[in-house]
Amino acid sequence: MKYTVATLLTLAASPALAASKNPFSGDFWHLDNTDMIVLVSFLIFVGVLLYFKVPSMLMGLLDNRATGIRSDLDEAKALREEAQTLLASYERKQRDVQEQAKRIVDDAKAEAARSAEQAKEDIATSVERRLASATDQIESAKAAAIRDVRNQAVAVAVAAARDVIAKQTTAEDADRMIDDSIAEVGAKLH
Repeated sequence: MKYTVATLLTLAASPALAASKNPFSGDFWHLDNTDMIVLVSFLIFVGVLLYFKVPSMLMGLLDNRATGIRSDLDEAKALREEAQTLLASYERKQRDVQEQAKRIVDDAKAEAARSAEQAKEDIATSVERRLASATDQIESAKAAAIRDVRNQAVAVAVAAARDVIAKQTTAEDADRMIDDSIAEVGAKLH
């Protein structure tokens, strides 16, 4: 049915009808008539197109193109909906992040205040420790100075005693004291 309607429409629109000669007269159907040659060539061309199913291929290509466009539109619509969903999600996340950032800043300020207070306490404790350490060092230096003075006094006294003993001791007394010292050391070591 499709082909008969297409053939009739083709014939109706053919250049033969537009020619000056009537296609239904006897003069039209001679080989020297160019209008007839054009009509026959046109019909052969249309026949070749129909034989190789060019119209159905064209319709298939158009249908495929329409299907592709429809699928592209559906995909674009789905992508648009997905983009709107993502936008809403990102806007929620942005609000959440802003709230979280505000909480972090507030916590950081509070922590800084606590750290400042703790630093003040630590500095006070450190000053007290250093004062106590300085006091201990002063006491230690005082004790060391007293010890040094005593040691010097002992050294001077020992030197003076040695000089006195050296002047008063004879060689025999010295030998006897050395022997007694050696014997006492030997007894303590064994």
